[in-house]
Amino acid sequence: MSIAALLERCRFPDRHLHLGVSGGTDSVAMAVLARATGQPMTIWHVHHGVRDAADDDAAFVERLAGEWGVPFELRHLDMGPTPNFEAVARAQRYAALPDDVCVAHTADDRAETVLLNLLRGAGLAGTAARMANVLRPILSLTRRDTVAVCRAAGITPCEDETNDDVSRHRAAVRHRLLPEMTASLGRDVVPILNRHADLVADALVVVEAAAAALDPTDVRALRAAPRAVASEALRAWIQAESGDAYVVDLATIERVLDVVDGRHRAAETLGGHRVARREGRLSFSPAERADRPPSDGVAMLGHRAEQEVGGS
Repeated sequence: MSIAALLERCRFPDRHLHLGVSGGTDSVAMAVLARATGQPMTIWHVHHGVRDAADDDAAFVERLAGEWGVPFELRHLDMGPTPNFEAVARAQRYAALPDDVCVAHTADDRAETVLLNLLRGAGLAGTAARMANVLRPILSLTRRDTVAVCRAAGITPCEDETNDDVSRHRAAVRHRLLPEMTASLGRDVVPILNRHADLVADALVVVEAAAAALDPTDVRALRAAPRAVASEALRAWIQAESGDAYVVDLATIERVLDVVDGRHRAAETLGGHRVARREGRLSFSPAERADRPPSDGVAMLGHRAEQEVGGS
């Protein structure tokens, strides 16, 4: 398929474009397609300072911008070892980029996110995989399409070896789970998972509207609400209070609902926090230190669950 034909499936805003370009296949293809629109653009690159090839990636993207005669903006991050590294890096990367930046997520990325969040037990919000925080103009394209765009443009992108490390959850989904599902079903599951995400997102709009009218700290109101509505109200509340980059998982919601129903008086959540019940109200606060014995009646977060959620 030609670049012109693929461009018809993209959704670039009709204004100056700010492009987040890592140097990989998807982001380079996005830049090629953006250039084909004829709109003015600026190419942004975030240097995480972690990978050995990071300097080469930055030089590649700067050289590409120079060849095209477009502005180039480089931002450096000072990243050190941290729990949930990928989520923290993602948050810092977006903070370093313009609010209206275009990023190169594809239909394959969304399908991977649906499966990852499903396996994490992230509920409706996770499996909707709405990807609505920044602009994603090539979300309807596949990774096969982006490879074709780079080949047609005569550009050899950078390769990030971590994308092939199947000890990482996303890479395992990409290289093992999705191909096995496609082979077993005899059809490409990427568009199926994207349609599922669209349907869940539509249903989530209704649930969110009802949840927004609910006080997530009012135990009586939570008990009276439909389970899906109460769960969404708690998810949004815990997400906002904790600032955790990950979608709150189903196991956390179940523990907090046990507190709502009176089976426990408090529950730990991801990120080292605690939800407690007192006089018909819920409160959110830092959890007890991990080296202290748990108090009676506190639903604890299992070590295995913490690893699974924080590992990718």
